[in-house]
Amino acid sequence: MEKVAYVILAIVAIAWLIAMIVGMVAAFPAGIIGLVVILAFGLLFVKALKERLASKKNDRYSKDVEK
Repeated sequence: MEKVAYVILAIVAIAWLIAMIVGMVAAFPAGIIGLVVILAFGLLFVKALKERLASKKNDRYSKDVEK
């Protein structure tokens, strides 16, 4: 049930992002600014995701902490 909800949210988020990009391309001169901002956020997200996946030390610490 939870996985279905995540899939639906992912589909809606992707559709929303595509609609934003199409709208920015339609508003060509000013839309370039928005496209650059979306690209920058995407690059920062990928960087943070890579760092999180590579960080094994934090995972070990969170598992070893006494609760």
